[in-house]
Amino acid sequence: MENTVKIKSIKPITHDVKRFRFEKPDGYKFTPGHATEVSINKEGWKEKKRPFSFTSLNEDDYLEFTIKIYPEHDGVTEQIGKLEEGDQFIIRDNWGAIEYKGKGCIIAGGAGITPYIAMLRDLKEKDKLDGMQLIYTNKTDKDIILKDELDELLGENVKYVITDQKDTEYTKAYIDKDFLKDNLTNLHQKFYVCGPPKMTEEIGKVLKDLGADADAVTLDDQQ
Repeated sequence: MENTVKIKSIKPITHDVKRFRFEKPDGYKFTPGHATEVSINKEGWKEKKRPFSFTSLNEDDYLEFTIKIYPEHDGVTEQIGKLEEGDQFIIRDNWGAIEYKGKGCIIAGGAGITPYIAMLRDLKEKDKLDGMQLIYTNKTDKDIILKDELDELLGENVKYVITDQKDTEYTKAYIDKDFLKDNLTNLHQKFYVCGPPKMTEEIGKVLKDLGADADAVTLDDQQ
């Protein structure tokens, strides 16, 4: 099923991330954490589909996506960066591996945080945030998406890890086996992992090597 939805507003979130809010089709529902295949409703772009996770909630009267723009890719995300209010997306049915399956630790890299934004907002609405932790890695401080909101949602239960900035005010490290051994106090919990494919695969393997239950590790690549 396809729906054509018009952009209601666009807001910069970081230097290369924008929040897009769209009209919401009547009766359209999704599971927090899930995504839909999106196309730009313009000639030459309607068949070029990309998956994006919703960052709004079902009770909102709009659909929201928080999208990292890649101007150097010469593709869909570059074109999305040029869109204006009134332009349209084509959205389809929603799907996804990421959804709340119990308290645990989220490990996200870059735009891999986006599937968890709706999930965390939904848990806040239901007063179920207790027991959730977040380890969130980025190249530099300015790449952190929605930091103020993540701090408000999780407080001391969020840890920011920076890989490429020497003077970062956060933890300078890579999320590897040594890092996880030092920073995880409970391997018998749910793990939610999303980021670049290589990172996601490696962290999933390390978690299992350290003794995490394979069935408790949810992996989703952020292409």
